[in-house]
Amino acid sequence: MTIARPTSCQATSSANSSRPEQRNICDDGLSPFLRVRPRLFGIAYHKLRSVAEAEDVVQEVWLRWQTTDRGVVRDAAAFLATTATRLAINVMQSARARHETCTGPCQPDPVDTRTDPELSAERDQALSSGFLVLLQRLTPTERAAYILREAFDYPYRDIANVLRLAEANARQVVTRARQHLASDRMTATSSTELGRLLETFIAAAQDGDVASLEALFTSDAVSNSDEFVHAA
Repeated sequence: MTIARPTSCQATSSANSSRPEQRNICDDGLSPFLRVRPRLFGIAYHKLRSVAEAEDVVQEVWLRWQTTDRGVVRDAAAFLATTATRLAINVMQSARARHETCTGPCQPDPVDTRTDPELSAERDQALSSGFLVLLQRLTPTERAAYILREAFDYPYRDIANVLRLAEANARQVVTRARQHLASDRMTATSSTELGRLLETFIAAAQDGDVASLEALFTSDAVSNSDEFVHAA
């Protein structure tokens, strides 16, 4: 399945295109979707434990968002998160039904994208678009707290331990991250930083190597230890 990737906001002559990267930058449906894309992936992955299926859910959320009357949606982030949750539950129930009714050889598990270069490229580019937004709009501490909370459902006390903060401060950092994602602020980013974050996140999501992700976030938090004080 080809994933519609919101990797850029270039204007196009095809105004009715369903691919987010081909829509005009003036289309306000793209901006709120990109802001919560990492969260949508986290919601789906948390329930499905499959990168490929989580990406499929995010793709379906985007398609449904395009057919929604966005003028009547009061909270785009909540609407998109609810849609992702419901779709992920539907996938879970469908998979359970297939398993329970399977009398012969059952369907294989989702394809491991590590052994399929094309699927791997699709996945990496899809994730890259979401993480680029995180790099551009969040500080290292905000980014770490947001990813741990939204993508891996960490309790605030565990986020606090990883980032060496008080639990109350960890809550504030996550709240501030959400606020900054909803803003239009942009900071300079490097391809090296993006690649490092992507590689470590994928290893945590696909292989369960959460320790390396925590180590990366702890290192970044120590390097920016005065960040919370300055932002508070």
